[in-house]
Order: sequence, then structure tokens, then C-alpha cells
Amino acid sequence: MRRRSLVLAACGLNLAAPVRALPPASLRFPRDHGAHPDFRTEWWYITGQARSADREFGFQVTFFRSRVESTQGMTSRFAARQLLFAHAALTDVKGRKLWHDQRIAREGFELASAAQQDTRVHLRDWSLERGVDGYHARIAGEDFALDLGCRPTQPVLLQGREGLSRKGPLPEQASYYYSQPQLEVSGAITLQRQRAEVTGKAWMDHEWSQEYMAPQAAGWDWIGMNLDDGSALMAFRMRKPDGTNFWDGGAFRSAQGQLYTFSPGEVEFRPQRRWTSPSSQNIYPVEWIVRTPADFYTVRAVLDNQELDSRASTGTIYWEGLSDLLDSNGRKVGRGYLEMTGYGQRVRL
Repeated sequence: MRRRSLVLAACGLNLAAPVRALPPASLRFPRDHGAHPDFRTEWWYITGQARSADREFGFQVTFFRSRVESTQGMTSRFAARQLLFAHAALTDVKGRKLWHDQRIAREGFELASAAQQDTRVHLRDWSLERGVDGYHARIAGEDFALDLGCRPTQPVLLQGREGLSRKGPLPEQASYYYSQPQLEVSGAITLQRQRAEVTGKAWMDHEWSQEYMAPQAAGWDWIGMNLDDGSALMAFRMRKPDGTNFWDGGAFRSAQGQLYTFSPGEVEFRPQRRWTSPSSQNIYPVEWIVRTPADFYTVRAVLDNQELDSRASTGTIYWEGLSDLLDSNGRKVGRGYLEMTGYGQRVRL
């Protein structure tokens, strides 16, 4: 409870600072793979699928950084100027079960850090680093462990307008955002002390902002899908409390590299089947029709119960899980992750 109170208090303090429109993106790498501590909210987010013989897994590794505005002028080493959180989850498809764990700490004292020169984030014994061969995630959860390399096979995909992604009608409601789809995964997954060598595909997002959500939005629905032919699809909508659309966007990049960035109004999420969580009683659409300029897709959860209770770190409950992608003819054409936030109560960053 003490940790949760710390997070909620920090989020409230962050909201008090003035917000300005973000200038046009001019992302430079490897610098922008690293942390941006002058921004309120930031995350590095890897989701993917992996296989070992007859076992299939979905996995999620997310590191969050949150700037605490009220402590920036403090000189004490104990001042919580930056908070770091981490979530990890493993979907065991054959076992029909989701496993998840979480961490939280203030930056410093060698407990947690986020380097600015490149992706190098750690929180106690969890880490995500980028090297010459791509990303390496090391997670040691209570019931599972991930030791996964994710090698890029395609260039960085700049979301929005060359990396500046709008999240609402006002210019300050935006983020800097890029993705790396079609990552080639290899490594090991350990579940209940049984280690398996795995291979698969993953998707990486890195996003940072001053005001990610407009006050009118309660949460968002998002998909990041690796298509079997090498294409990549991202689509999202910011959702009002009544479930209607507030803002939408996304992008489709073909296997040949042609990029189409979606304009507001070109994406529609239509819920088809809902599932009620026996734990939180939240009701989530676990099957969607997602209309995009690329196609009308069906997004279908591989497992209904992929709800994560992160109240001990970020103070929220959300749904995030491995899902299949079907085209308008009903053919399975890809697999990736569906994320849904703000279904029990408005999500707070």
C-alpha cells in the first residue's frame, strides 16, 4: 500500500506542472533510444511470441520512468526525482495461464537507473539493454524468468509525423514515439523451474511525453501486430469514459517498406466479444473488429484472462495479452499484442 501511495502521489504532482506543445520530432539514434528525464512519462515496451517444441508463449517486458516535478529542486540523494517501474508477464498458451510480476524503485543507489545515451534500463535484477545485436531483456520473476535477445530485422518505424504522435486535438496532447517491429527472438524462458530454449518474434515501442492523455480520455485500446508476410500494423484509439472514440491513429508498413500513417478518423475499434474478469469484475472486449486503411481486421485474444493487476507499482489494473490477427477474409495473417486500459477506472499516468 505504501508503494501504491507513492506512485499515485507522484502522478498527482506531475500533473501540476505546466504543459507545452511538443516541437516537431527530430529523433536521433542512438541517443533517442535512451532516457529523456525532462519528460514526465516514458516507457520501453517489448511484447512478443515465442515457441519451444509444442509450447507457445506470449511475453511482455515494460520499463516505465516517471519524473516527479515537486522534487526536481531538491539536492538530497534520497529525493525521488525519477521513479522507475517495471512490468513483466508470460502467457502460457498450452497451460492457459498468465503469469506476471512487477517492480518499483526510485532512481539511484544502484537500485534503478535509465541511461540517456542508449537503451540501458535496470531495476534491481531486471534489465533491458540495447547492443550491437539488438535488445536483451533479463527478467527474474517469482514464478518465471525471461532471458531473451530481440534482434532487429527492419529499420526503426517512426510513428505519427516523423516520430511525433498526436494523442488528442490539442498540440500538447502528443508523444515522441517509434517502434521496432519484426524483431527476431531467441533465448530462454523458465517457468516453474523448467527452462526452455525458444525462438519467436517481438515488437518494441519506445514512447515519451509531457501529456499523454487528455482529461476527456479514460484510457486507450492499442494493437501492435507482426504480420506473417513481414508487414507491421499499429493502431490505437483514446477512449472516452462512455466507451466512444476520442482520438485515433496508427500506421501500416508493408514488407517492402512502404509506410502509411493513419489520420484521425481512419481507425475504428468495434468490440465483438467481451469477457468479465473474475478478479476485478472489469469487462474487456477480447475480440475486436479494427477498421484501418490497410484492411478490416479481427483481433482475437489467444487467452481471455490476460489481465494484469499492477496496483503495487503503477496503481492500475489493465488487460494486455497475446492475440491473433485475422484479415477481412477470416484468414490468420499475424500475431501480436492487444492492450486495453481504463476499463475499471480512468488510467492515471
